[in-house]
Amino acid sequence: SCCCGSLKYCCKFFGGLLGALFPIGVIILIYWAIFQPHQIRATVGSATLTGLTVTNASVVSYRLAVTLDIYNPSLRVGIYYDTLDAELSYRGASLGGPAVGASTASPAEFYQRRKSWETVKVEFDGSSGGILPGDVAAELEKEMGRGTVSLEVAVDARVRYRFNTIKIRQKPNLWCSLTIPVKPDQGRGVGGALTSGDRCSVKY
Repeated sequence: SCCCGSLKYCCKFFGGLLGALFPIGVIILIYWAIFQPHQIRATVGSATLTGLTVTNASVVSYRLAVTLDIYNPSLRVGIYYDTLDAELSYRGASLGGPAVGASTASPAEFYQRRKSWETVKVEFDGSSGGILPGDVAAELEKEMGRGTVSLEVAVDARVRYRFNTIKIRQKPNLWCSLTIPVKPDQGRGVGGALTSGDRCSVKY
């Protein structure tokens, strides 16, 4: 009888918990349907690459600054950007480890109003050098010799959609391709710039 009593108590407890959570979930879904938040859009605004070098030991050094134009297309929903973590890669190989290719985003945190654009600058400092796989480094050298370098920027964002007093967290991932024309950079490797770029891929 003791076990039966405990079982009845557990059933009542979980039943009450589900009864309380269900209307909250319904309210959030209703808000989501009414306010209709849309996925953000991102485009490469500009990119500046300096001091790109590759040594015989496959050590790559560089500096890169990228501006991203981010658009919130929602009519009624603002977005809080809590963090932006960026990584630079070449043909899928990361251009640096924890201490190399460190990125900084400016602004690091911000609020984006509905139907508005925000420009974010992401800077990568790989001047201390990072090691690429030998075949990947060789391909990068070939591109440098041909005068065009293709790089990829991935940005992992943590955002909160704001519906009046309700906030919903999301983790959009931005992937941007850069094709930068390069030439000798004052005796230290190659460098170049983009004044506009392609639209980035955004996945949630």
